[in-house]
Parts: sequence; structure tokens; C-alpha cells
Amino acid sequence: MLLQIMKSKIHRVTVTEARLDYIGSITIDADLLEASGILPGERVYIVDNNNGERFDTYTIAGERGSGVICLNGAAARKVQPGDIVIIMSYALMTPEEAEGFVPKVIFPDTETNRL
Repeated sequence: MLLQIMKSKIHRVTVTEARLDYIGSITIDADLLEASGILPGERVYIVDNNNGERFDTYTIAGERGSGVICLNGAAARKVQPGDIVIIMSYALMTPEEAEGFVPKVIFPDTETNRL
């Protein structure tokens, strides 16, 4: 049996952009991806603290040090610039792997989206 366990979390960052005219995804500052252990192209779940929306998409690395958090495509309809979101990724693990696993959680500054 495999369990789905939270692997990484970027806790409380501010949406900087929402671009409807894009194929899809979320663009995240490469520094935040690296610090959280989330890879470009990885599936992530997003929770919007302002409106309660919950949805998933995949990541694109944004400019390093920019603080960018941009929802692209259809997901742009679920957020507004200025909303606070939580971004999480999960991994499949055996119960034995999960028992000692510690997720990587980062807490960027919500005003700048930087560590």
C-alpha cells in the first residue's frame, strides 16, 4: 500500500499576477521552488486563503529573486493578485517511508514572497 504524504509546502505567499491568456500552470520564483524542494513541472495543490478555492496545477520556475507567484490559464480565474495562497506537493510513500519522513516547509515573507 502507498500513502499520499505532504512532501513540500510554501506557506502563505502573495499572488503577484493572474494571466488568463496562458496555457496553464503556476509560475513560482525559482528560489522558492528550490528552498521548498518542489521541482519545475511538479503537480501542486493550491489553497487560496482569501476565497477558499482549492485546485491543482503544475509548476514553472519564475525569475530567481523576483518573488513571482503567477497563476496562469484557467487557474487565473480562481485567484486575484494580492490573495494569500498555500502551495503544497505530495509524494507516494510506503507506510515505512512515511513514518520517518519530514516534509520541507518554508515560510516566505508575505509582502515580498522572499525568504
